[in-house]
Amino acid sequence: MSIILLDIGNVLVTVNFMRFCRAIARDPIAGADEVFLKYCSGEFKDKLETGWIAPLEYLAVIARDPLARAMPLSDIRQHWQDIFELLDGAIEAVTLLRQSYSLWIMSDTDPLHFTFLLNNYPLLRSVDRYYLSFENGKMKTTVDAFTHVLESSGRTADEFLLIDDKAVNCASASQAGIRSIQFQNWQDTLALL
Repeated sequence: MSIILLDIGNVLVTVNFMRFCRAIARDPIAGADEVFLKYCSGEFKDKLETGWIAPLEYLAVIARDPLARAMPLSDIRQHWQDIFELLDGAIEAVTLLRQSYSLWIMSDTDPLHFTFLLNNYPLLRSVDRYYLSFENGKMKTTVDAFTHVLESSGRTADEFLLIDDKAVNCASASQAGIRSIQFQNWQDTLALL
């Protein structure tokens, strides 16, 4: 193994979609849950994260929804992006890992989130390569995402290790022959390497 595929959400940064939901919902309590179900999970969000819906189109749908308070698209965009915090130990872990491995980001994300993360978290600029769902149209819940990495990189599965917080993504990697660690925290993850 010489390459680590790093997830972003809940591995390098925490993700708090409820912050977005409460900020835009007409009813920041009951309405926030409805906004979450409609826009922060499920098929519609997957379309954004696989490049089938343009980011501004996605935000415009939210803006027209009666669940959302009236506000400019720029405000909705800011709230959509303001959901991240650096995860404890991430900087130190990435610094340590870079000494022995090539680090590639592999993330199910959208262009708005990724641009924000890249601009606000220099840690993400210290990696060697990016595999992003909105660019390649493949989510890590499918083995296709991992076979795409293997085919496009010309590397073999035994050269990779995935670090991801979701069991389903780890299972998909395994189906492609890629070993994985389901992330809980950096101390435990580093001990497993």
